[in-house]
Amino acid sequence: MSAQAKHPGEGHRARLRDKFLEHGLVKFTDDEVLELLLTLATPRRDCKQQARALLAAFGSLQAVLDAEPKDLAQVKGIGPKNVLGLKLVPAVARRYLKDRLLRGGAYKDAAQAAEYLELTMRPLNREVFRVMVLDAQRQVRAVEDLSSGTLTEHVVYPREVVAKALAGGAASIVCAHNHPSGSTKPSRADRDFTRRLYHACAGVGVELMDHVIVGAGALYSFAASGELAAFAQEHRKLNL
Repeated sequence: MSAQAKHPGEGHRARLRDKFLEHGLVKFTDDEVLELLLTLATPRRDCKQQARALLAAFGSLQAVLDAEPKDLAQVKGIGPKNVLGLKLVPAVARRYLKDRLLRGGAYKDAAQAAEYLELTMRPLNREVFRVMVLDAQRQVRAVEDLSSGTLTEHVVYPREVVAKALAGGAASIVCAHNHPSGSTKPSRADRDFTRRLYHACAGVGVELMDHVIVGAGALYSFAASGELAAFAQEHRKLNL
C-alpha cells in the first residue's frame, strides 16, 4: 500500500467524525461511540469489531467506561493506548463537571450538582461521604470527601461534617454518599445520621440543603423527599 493510499475504513472514520461534529452524540449508538473513541488511538485499522467486543464483554457503554484497565486489556484488539483513551474520557468528564460546579455561580441548579455526583460517585466500589461547602451566595466553594468506608457503610460523624463546614466558612452544605449496591433506598442508619446532622448544622447556623444518596443511575434526595423539611419542623419545635 502506498504512503498516500487510505485504508478501507478511512471513509467510515471520517463520516463518524463529521457526524459527531455536526450532531454530537445524539445520533450515535453505543458501539459507534466506542468505535469513534478507539479510532483516536488506533491508526489505519477498522475498530468496529473491538467496539462490539467491548460491549459484549461489559454489557453497556457505561460499564465499559467504568471498567478497570486490566479488564479492558483482556478484550481482544484493545491495546494500552485504547485503554488510556477509554479511561481518560470519564476522568476528563469528572474534572470538567467539578470545575463547572465550582465556577458555575450560585447553587441554583440541583440537576447540575446531581450530574456531577452521579458521574463521580456511581462507579465507586466503596461508600464515600462527600461534602459541598457553599457560601452565603450559595456558590460552591469546595468539594471534599470526608470518609471512604466499606462496601456497605461509610464512617463519618455529624461533628466532623460540622467542623468541616465551619472551617470552610460555610453558610450551607450539601452532602452525598454512594451505595455501591446500586440501591438508593435510605437505610435506617442513613435517616438517623441525616436527622442528627440536620440538628447539628442548625445548632451552629449552617443550613443542610440536602443529603443525596447516589446509586445505579439514580439519586435519592432527602430534600426532594420532604424528609429535611420534617427535620426542620422538628428542630423548630425543640427550640421554641
